[in-house]
Amino acid sequence: MTKTLYSRTIETPRREAGYRPVAERLKHYYEFRIPFEPAEITEQAGRCMTCGIPFCHNAGCPIGNPIPETNTLIAEGRLRDACNLLHVHDNFPEFTGRLCPALCEASCVHGINGEAVTIRQLELEITELGWKEGWIVPQPPAIKTNRRVAVIGSGPAGLTVSQQLARAGHSVIVYEKSDIPGGILRYGIPDFKLEKHVIDRRLQQLLNEGIHFETNVSVGNDISPQYLKRQFDAVVLTGGAMEPRDLNVPGRETPGIYFAMDYLIASNLAVKAEERSTIDVVGKNVVILGGGDTGADCLGVALRQGAASVVQFEILPKPPEGFNPATPWPRWQQILRTGTSHKEGGSRRWNVSAKQFLSKNNRLCGVEAVEVEWQNGKPIEKPESVFCVDADIVLLALGFVHPKHDLLLSLLEVELDARGNVKVDPATMMTNQSGIFAAGDMQSGASLVVRCIQGGRLAARGVDEYLMGTSDLIVVPSI
Repeated sequence: MTKTLYSRTIETPRREAGYRPVAERLKHYYEFRIPFEPAEITEQAGRCMTCGIPFCHNAGCPIGNPIPETNTLIAEGRLRDACNLLHVHDNFPEFTGRLCPALCEASCVHGINGEAVTIRQLELEITELGWKEGWIVPQPPAIKTNRRVAVIGSGPAGLTVSQQLARAGHSVIVYEKSDIPGGILRYGIPDFKLEKHVIDRRLQQLLNEGIHFETNVSVGNDISPQYLKRQFDAVVLTGGAMEPRDLNVPGRETPGIYFAMDYLIASNLAVKAEERSTIDVVGKNVVILGGGDTGADCLGVALRQGAASVVQFEILPKPPEGFNPATPWPRWQQILRTGTSHKEGGSRRWNVSAKQFLSKNNRLCGVEAVEVEWQNGKPIEKPESVFCVDADIVLLALGFVHPKHDLLLSLLEVELDARGNVKVDPATMMTNQSGIFAAGDMQSGASLVVRCIQGGRLAARGVDEYLMGTSDLIVVPSI
């Protein structure tokens, strides 16, 4: 029966999510994805060939989602079972279904000579159906262990490690420096990619599982690490990698230049309060330095705020379109990706480096830039290629170098690696200090939400083994 099902649907064309028209969605910050119809969900899942060696599972997905098995359940109409199976390896599939770049799809066997299965979209659709139908419920532990764990930070890694440890029976308190939990999910990602009620319903689940959140608390300032060591049996650091990479060029001190994350946080706070952002670009010429996802998020926000123009500069070469022989299947393809924000407006240029920021009357008025060529891994300025663009606002979306080296890390005396991230034993996620663990971007450097979930699950198992001597928590080793 299974063979007939898949041979009948294997030729079905790939169907991706639809989106609201650009002119409509630029008027608001709500999500603009058009969900699949029920028949489309099972039809798209039926494209999965349930490969003998599922590269999507064992080479693509960092958390090891059982993708062929999930797709089989969906194709057979066993949607609740599929939702339950998704949650075995992924605490928050509605986050990854929205935010993950779909590493699994890059490893799909269908993608060798055709189009990959829409794995990410199916994950999102089934999870949203799970919320709608009431299949996703709190799972408090049957037995409590009388062990107490403090988690510092409530981003994706912090929420993951907290839920895993709470379900193992430990008492978990999460300390968050902001007023509401969620970390970068809440403050760093625009609502048009992740509306905040999506986070809130998960937080309610975590609260119902016994997790306690202490907000507006800066550990190291408001409470001491010594207090944590006295009051808790283990501590997990999940504060993220929030030290932005700066650009040391003439004119950097000119007013009007902001780090991308500061801009995104200001926008998210304004959307929440239904107010105008403290960094508003309405009617202004905006230059974004950096061509990654954070830069694309800035682009989408700037267009919604009503910028007069937006240009995004990337120092790296323009990736090839469609296929890159340097990164063949099943590796993640280094190809040109055009996100939804890029389709909304603005322009992009590659092989461009900023030389200096121009000002008039102590206000930013432009960027002097130059075209570069890459030789032996280094950008070399092309002769006679200097040009200037008008700029009232510049947003530095150059990535992050490491976590903030603040009082907390200093007082805890945790060891850092060569890149400035918190160093851990990869098998246990414990730092050089007994009982102190780290996970997520604080440990790995800035990465993907799905890798933060993976790190959180690894750390939770390490903590559980440290406290109890053994652990039944499910994890997948790093890939």
